[in-house]
Amino acid sequence: MKGPVVITNAANLLGRAVVETALFQGWPTIAVSNDAAALEALRERHQGTQLVTLAGSTVDETRSAALAAALRELDRPIAGIVIADVGEPRRGRLLDLPAQELLNRIDAELLPQIAAARHLLPLLAASGRNGSYVVVGSPGSEHPWAGYGARSVGAAAVNMLTRVLHDEARAFGVRVQLLAPSRPVRTDENRACACDGWPTASAIAEKALALIEQAEPRNSADAVVRFASAPSRASANNVTHAVETPSSTTSEASIGDVDPSSQRVLDQTWHALEPILSSIRESGERK
Repeated sequence: MKGPVVITNAANLLGRAVVETALFQGWPTIAVSNDAAALEALRERHQGTQLVTLAGSTVDETRSAALAAALRELDRPIAGIVIADVGEPRRGRLLDLPAQELLNRIDAELLPQIAAARHLLPLLAASGRNGSYVVVGSPGSEHPWAGYGARSVGAAAVNMLTRVLHDEARAFGVRVQLLAPSRPVRTDENRACACDGWPTASAIAEKALALIEQAEPRNSADAVVRFASAPSRASANNVTHAVETPSSTTSEASIGDVDPSSQRVLDQTWHALEPILSSIRESGERK
């Protein structure tokens, strides 16, 4: 029997996708948001399911502590927590940004993460279920995201924070992992200019819950689990690759094996070309 999974920031696009996917997969689900109207909409949409909504936030220490206290009052052993605090990035060159503004943006990325971890990881450990704590990251944590320099710096900071937490949380039996998408999430708003390899929120949600369930032994010990859904392509050996679908959340060879070094070159090339292609598409839309 599955234990409850907690989803923070359940009102945003990714949070809603994790809630819907978790309920579909049979997880008792605790959706957390400080948006009362959004929580009401979730309750109406998912009547008759194992959904519990909770007003709360992890934006700072005080509210993270209050959320942990509210979760304890539910008196339910938590199986996992998904931190879905991924917002829309602001565009702009890093060199055009005042130093204080960059610091403010890094604070906005990093401080809620450490506040949430300080108060929710002990709660997860107390459940005694060898629980999983999954942070959904942003593109740009390993390779600079052209035009979104501040987000790349913040994402890299969250990447390192999660790696440190991964090591420290082992002492009390909690698995901390960063799910790191390499590309932006495809939405209705950006569909016209989205590249083929951009994942859907539902695909990311499926992968996050697979980590909570610890269903993939090959990822079980990784602090950072990379999520890359590249467009379909054929190798010199005519090996075809699966295009990302709701049931296929990673880009893997469907026939045979791909040499890891070749795959790495392809991924790095795509990282370099994708921002250029995206900019071209956006320019075309504006004309």
